[in-house]
Amino acid sequence: MKNKRIFAALLTVILTSLPAAAQSKFIERSTDVFAVAPTATAFIVAWAKEDKEGMLQLGLSTATTLVVNYGLEAAIEKKRPDGTGNHSFPSTHTAIAFDGASFLIKRYGWKWGLPAYAVSTYVAWGRVHEKRHDVWDVLAGAAIGAGSALLYTRSFGKTTEITITPATFGSEAYGFTAQLQF
Repeated sequence: MKNKRIFAALLTVILTSLPAAAQSKFIERSTDVFAVAPTATAFIVAWAKEDKEGMLQLGLSTATTLVVNYGLEAAIEKKRPDGTGNHSFPSTHTAIAFDGASFLIKRYGWKWGLPAYAVSTYVAWGRVHEKRHDVWDVLAGAAIGAGSALLYTRSFGKTTEITITPATFGSEAYGFTAQLQF
């Protein structure tokens, strides 16, 4: 916990001490890098765990994310808020980030997914802050990325088991008990 506070304090000092132009460039460049961090982390974790099924699921969800995202960008020519192009909707950076984060949380749990969602949220915020996208662009990107991952991803090493057993409750009541383990 102490390390997280130190990191947050250092990041705050860096961001507040940079001149506005440098701060803007930092945010834009960092969102370029952090956009792929959750998906890259997901691949590395799956590889380290020798989780071939997870790598396949990640590949399918990432491919779906990209196909849907680029298809919508081509079909909907929406001007970027900063005026630099006509492919604002949806946000590819946000879609890729949320694809990886959603995969991590669904496949490996909160300890992997929560930090990845924090990074993804920063990417979405940064894209809006730098006027590369508006809120609707990043919300659509997040929905595409998360939806693709949730569509293909199954939990790693966990199965759901249901046990139903006949039971008596005193001398007058009969029924069943059910146990759900997940």
